[in-house]
Amino acid sequence: MRVEIRTAAEILTPGRAAEWAARRARRDDPLLRAIWQGFIELGGPIALDALAARVPGLTPEGVRTLAAALDASDLIGLDGNRVCLAYPFTAEPNDFEVILPGGRSRHACCAIDALGVAPMLAVPVTVRSRCHRSRVPLEFEVDPVAGPRRVPPGSLAWVEAGRWGGDRLSGFL
Repeated sequence: MRVEIRTAAEILTPGRAAEWAARRARRDDPLLRAIWQGFIELGGPIALDALAARVPGLTPEGVRTLAAALDASDLIGLDGNRVCLAYPFTAEPNDFEVILPGGRSRHACCAIDALGVAPMLAVPVTVRSRCHRSRVPLEFEVDPVAGPRRVPPGSLAWVEAGRWGGDRLSGFL
């Protein structure tokens, strides 16, 4: 099996750059921020009805309309009237556990998302995962500025193209 190794500059086509810029611009969306705050405080899933109280001036109907738009933009994942995924967080337990300050456990969607929680929240976190191949447990800290610390020797994070178009898969080895 041949593995193609590319840099971010090689991957970042003008079309992808515009898509990523649009996604970054949505980070200030008050509903998306309320969803993230809900995942941080309570874990998930987050009921849409509960979100109207978190965003002043937003009605339950407005929440549903805006949540559908965020879902269509692949920024959250809806399951009926619940948000089950809001990158980098997922309500589904998996191999990418992130321990927040105070010991609260949350799950990230993938290895890359787990690494991004510390800088996103500007706090150190602990990541608990498993080697994708051997299933050996991995645990290390991630500093919001310096990045991963106390990583087991030889560990690495990988990203590969998914089977469904632009989807990406990642994990730790």
